[in-house]
Amino acid sequence: MLSADAAAPTGSIAPTPRTAPPEAAARDWKTPLELAVLGAIWGASFLFMRVAAPDFGAFPLVEMRLALGAVVLLPFLWRARRQFPLALWPRLAGISLINSAVPFVLFAWAATQAPAGIGAISNAMTVLFTALIGFLFFGERIGTRRAVALVAGFAGVVVLASGKVAGASIGLAVLAGAGAAFLYGIGINLVRRHLTGLPAAAVAAATLSCAALLVAPLAVMHWPATPVPPLSWLSAALLGVLCTGIAFVMYYRLIARIGASRAATVTYLVPLFGVAWAWWLLDEPLTLTMAIAGAIILGSVAFSERSSRR
Repeated sequence: MLSADAAAPTGSIAPTPRTAPPEAAARDWKTPLELAVLGAIWGASFLFMRVAAPDFGAFPLVEMRLALGAVVLLPFLWRARRQFPLALWPRLAGISLINSAVPFVLFAWAATQAPAGIGAISNAMTVLFTALIGFLFFGERIGTRRAVALVAGFAGVVVLASGKVAGASIGLAVLAGAGAAFLYGIGINLVRRHLTGLPAAAVAAATLSCAALLVAPLAVMHWPATPVPPLSWLSAALLGVLCTGIAFVMYYRLIARIGASRAATVTYLVPLFGVAWAWWLLDEPLTLTMAIAGAIILGSVAFSERSSRR
């Protein structure tokens, strides 16, 4: 889904908290475990989409994901409801369209066209697109190292799009995944500038709720005419409750405890788990093209993050 502000599908806008001294954080054995669990959960989201999307279709599956994720997070919104006046909701709706509704639909559609690992690898571009949008439209500095990382990341996308799986081209699925990551980059920058200071989990609940309302008419129009298998129902439920609602809570708690920069390392784990889950449970192949493209994209993300921390 997924940097400190780009690892999660709707980004992180939590205020910088007071964190423990570095030596105490280094002794915190729970942190790497929780990062691994979160990476595994978000990696599994591409597996669940791959299972459920062909039976539900993109719009109904995304509607279930948004609605169930919003339900999990609604208590946070209710607690902070006085910080969300009516005048703020049109802005929330616009951001939800860019940062949740359309990217989720693009990833769900890609899951009907290509292996789950393709979406997971494409998602890693969110970090680089966030930096690019910040540079182009919000006056952020990008630096030589990050510019090199952007070029390398785009090259990785080209390599990924040029590949084939079982003889079939996956270019359109890669473009859909890259388009979703690009929208995440826009949305994260908008969240940073227009929603900073609001409770992060409450903002996530609000944007997911708005996105669910926006997608609902399309979900009704495209609801599957044939019965959906139980496994697809289970996958859709896990996608919404676990990979969207519960995972967001875990992510924001991690940020509160260890800071945004360290929580950002989950970005590197999501593609690895996404490919691994699909290989193990769906018997999807890991092609040489996927491996090369994944290495290029993740390497460029690591290079970019190293630059930003310096």
